[in-house]
Amino acid sequence: MAVTPTYDESSFRVLKGLEPVRERPGMYTKTDSPTHIIQEVIDNSADEALGGHAKNLHVLLHLDGSVTVTDDGRGIPVGLHPDEKIPVVVLAFTRLHAGGKFDKSAGNAAYAFSGGLHGVGVAVTNALSTRVSVEVRREGKIWAIEFSGGGETVGALTETGACGRQSGTRVRVWPDPKYFDAPRVPQAELERLLRSKAVLLPGVKVSLDIEQADGSISSKTWSYPSGLAGYLTELAGNAEAVAPLFAAEKYADADHADFAPGEGAAWAIGWHVEAVASESYVNLIPTMAGGTHEAGLRAGAFEAVKSFIEHRALLPRGVKLQQDDVCGRMAYVLSARILDPQFQGQVKEKLNSREAVKLVSSMIRDPFEIWLNQHVEAGKAIAELSIKQALSRQKNSQKVEKRKQSGVAVLPGKLSDCESTDIAENELFLVEGDSAGGSAKMARNKETQAILPLRGKVLNSWEVEAGRLFANNEIHDIAVALGIDPHRPEDAPDLSGLRYGKLIIMSDADVDGAHIQTLLLTLFYRHFPALIRHGHIYIAQPPLYRIDVPASGKKRPARRLYALDEGELTAIRDRLIKEGIREDAIEVGRFKGLGEMNPDQLRETAMAPATRRVLPVINGINAQEHTMKLFNLLMGKGEASSRRAWMEENGHLVEADL
Repeated sequence: MAVTPTYDESSFRVLKGLEPVRERPGMYTKTDSPTHIIQEVIDNSADEALGGHAKNLHVLLHLDGSVTVTDDGRGIPVGLHPDEKIPVVVLAFTRLHAGGKFDKSAGNAAYAFSGGLHGVGVAVTNALSTRVSVEVRREGKIWAIEFSGGGETVGALTETGACGRQSGTRVRVWPDPKYFDAPRVPQAELERLLRSKAVLLPGVKVSLDIEQADGSISSKTWSYPSGLAGYLTELAGNAEAVAPLFAAEKYADADHADFAPGEGAAWAIGWHVEAVASESYVNLIPTMAGGTHEAGLRAGAFEAVKSFIEHRALLPRGVKLQQDDVCGRMAYVLSARILDPQFQGQVKEKLNSREAVKLVSSMIRDPFEIWLNQHVEAGKAIAELSIKQALSRQKNSQKVEKRKQSGVAVLPGKLSDCESTDIAENELFLVEGDSAGGSAKMARNKETQAILPLRGKVLNSWEVEAGRLFANNEIHDIAVALGIDPHRPEDAPDLSGLRYGKLIIMSDADVDGAHIQTLLLTLFYRHFPALIRHGHIYIAQPPLYRIDVPASGKKRPARRLYALDEGELTAIRDRLIKEGIREDAIEVGRFKGLGEMNPDQLRETAMAPATRRVLPVINGINAQEHTMKLFNLLMGKGEASSRRAWMEENGHLVEADL
């Protein structure tokens, strides 16, 4: 007989200091290589340069795999923190939520613009390193301190000499190989990162030295006198340009009604015959996965080109211009400056800040429209390329329509279809309930988004034969709207009739909503598996809470934020309090369901591609057998006893919102 472990007060373990990082490093950084923990150190030096306090950023890649980052900024403060009574340099490397990037709206932060407010930074670097050595030159003195054992052992802060008027920080990091798939920082990735800093920091010299096996040093230095335009020209290489590049910048002043002083963007954009890689940054942090600032750039550029075309009556009759027609061949380098950037994930690859769409689009639209009218030939060349793309798109969609004219099934009456027939951009939302369906119809983009309200819960189709599926009205309507027939996993079905590229399940953020998601996923996994296999199925993540934040002077107008769950609500509330917002001034509302949201809220949080959150449904690698067993356990009619045992065993892991 198995011995059941004791479950009492002693079963609880509290992770202290940097221990959470070492226990779950993947929650705080990328673990394929130490690049990101070194980037945390580089970003701190770059923030000094961004603030105008440093002119040189130097990185040395040692033969033993360690990395030294040096700047000539102000130097990390070494005095005692007024509340903690610990040297500030020690706090920076040993506390997860300590730094000089908080309290921005109150004017107390050391950095008005920085790479974000996750609040972990170099503490994560310290936690995942065998040793970290720090030298600070500040106020005429040189100070040194060492950390080892993943930040557990902290040496004494020692004054080692005088430095005159010199100032700056030198940090050497020895990453701990046991936390990373590859123990060394890839040189190419490091070079790409440092080159981007040179592009975004005009007047700052960025250099990299690499120790060689023979004892020599290989050196590289980056400088871009023409800034973003020069960098985009380098990215474009030999690609044929349709028009000259447009490079400019615009930032909010102290009297701006919507944005804090200094918020805005710098950009270089160009159009080429073939595709050219684009890059974007937020406060010098590379956002490889894009985000809302890129959506704002595309929106602003589209509106400017569209206005130019309409003003000169260049658009042929019957042609409707879309954003992808204008921006499909647009290459850009974008550097946004945002006061409180919110990123998706700790590694900051994608910007989630909803206000960034409006910020960047409003900054670029007017300057670009003025430029187009001053450079009419360039404007006409961009317009001609955009119209050509629109004509090609419409021609392709008409071909698809002709294939569907004979024998097409009658679409469900409750389906609010979209106007476009291009499945690459069309989306079908399966919405829980008629009330939410009504809001979704008003919130949608009629051009590309279709709505199919579902009345009640869909039939559990796990053990239903394919031939009897259409006896259920809801399943019949879903299949007819999609335009494809049910099939088995081993089949190679004909998906040419598929009418939507994305099928998004949108249900309430409660237990009933989760049940509806499960029933629909059962239907698709069992009877339409090719949709999952080809990445067509998504789940919307509407928020559970709405947070209204009052205005705090001219620097920050009133805001409305959204939280997915209780944990995110707590994190947002803590961040707002750190910004200086009074806790009793923060109003929190809870959505009981999608039907409670007005169309604007539903559009922003769950439907607009630039600001929504959706989860792709994919087949896990080598997980087919496990997934099949789990579905059978949860949905099989003869599995009631096994299901009860499973719930008794795993019920404590569920956070149910009852």
